[in-house]
Amino acid sequence: MIQAMPALSAARNNLRQLTTIRYIALGSLGLALTALGPALPRGSKLLLLAAMLGVFTVLNALARGRTRRPPPISEAEFFGHLLLDIAGLSCLLYFSGGATNPLISYYLVPVSIAAATLGRKLSWAVAALAFACYSLLLVFYQPIPALVPTAHHGGLNLHVLGMWANFAVSAALIGYFLFSMAETLRHQQHQIAQQREEQLRDEQLLSVATLAAGAAHELGTPLNTMKLLVEDALAGPAGHRALAEGDLAVLDRQLDRCRETLKKLVRAASVPEHAQTAQPVRQYLLALLDAWRVIRPQTLATLKLDPNCPDSAAIFHPAIESALHNLLDNAADASPRITVEADWTQAILTIRIRDFGPGIGPEQRQHLGQPGRSEKPHGLGLGLFLSHSTIGRHGGAVELRNAEGGGTLTRITLPLTTPRP
Repeated sequence: MIQAMPALSAARNNLRQLTTIRYIALGSLGLALTALGPALPRGSKLLLLAAMLGVFTVLNALARGRTRRPPPISEAEFFGHLLLDIAGLSCLLYFSGGATNPLISYYLVPVSIAAATLGRKLSWAVAALAFACYSLLLVFYQPIPALVPTAHHGGLNLHVLGMWANFAVSAALIGYFLFSMAETLRHQQHQIAQQREEQLRDEQLLSVATLAAGAAHELGTPLNTMKLLVEDALAGPAGHRALAEGDLAVLDRQLDRCRETLKKLVRAASVPEHAQTAQPVRQYLLALLDAWRVIRPQTLATLKLDPNCPDSAAIFHPAIESALHNLLDNAADASPRITVEADWTQAILTIRIRDFGPGIGPEQRQHLGQPGRSEKPHGLGLGLFLSHSTIGRHGGAVELRNAEGGGTLTRITLPLTTPRP
């Protein structure tokens, strides 16, 4: 099985870029510390700031190495790295002028990164924490005379308050608009991925349809020949007919099914959808199960229709009947007894097919509905794939899950197309 390389994941790439930004910020802080060196009091404060820069550089190197290790990087871990940035910046600013330090605006960097990469709650948590640290640094800090704005009249300077208010507004705008844009982009990427999967499925379905058209042409003549041979055998001597009547009758029904399938294929290709006639939903379901019981007489199928459903009529594409027959066949192959329940409104039909077989195993679930994969000894792996594709193309959905008490529950939802007035 092909697996994606860890370094290509979004969270891993985001952390790699964050460490690059940190290196740039640490370099800028180092230059600022060098420039402010003459203005700082000699001794413990200068050495403490230099030591803190060294510690953060080592931590960033460790974070860079984390991007090369195989365990996946979760959203919570990336959130923790942003909290570490805010904590480290707060410590540096506390010893270097607090809110009077121009580097206080760096708080906007983790706020912006969180808004672009994290969910709504975590991104607002980063913004709130950055704003709280900024607010605390207005009061609690060790001043540096060279950074104190001029025209200071005691208390908080208007310049510092203006910087604080500007940060609050900027953080709120970034957190709102940047997150909205990132969320829109993620939604568009998700839609593109879904469209790509649908396009691939349609291409597979088109190739199957092309082969089906050729098979319909090739199967017509041998089916007619076998039908004639079976009819001649049934009409033969009484002794010979009595010995083979049971098997020949089954074979005759199977041939009728093949011929009817070919006729439906031709009708589906030749009759436009707008020209199809509406059928009562209840009558359609009864006729569908009666036709299937003729094909699978050895299976005990119980049909339960909700009596409270409306007496509405809908247009059913011929391909839907084949898709439902495939799902019924899958259930019958799993157990000799199945139950079918159905209810509907004016807009949607819901069918639940329950078998009492072994259920869906973990290995089956991974490849469920993929063409070319079948758990049956002589299966081609197309039935479930075609059923999913056919019902999906008509706006419906097929869901398979393990039923309570054992077996598999197949749930089909299908929008009802009502005739136009």
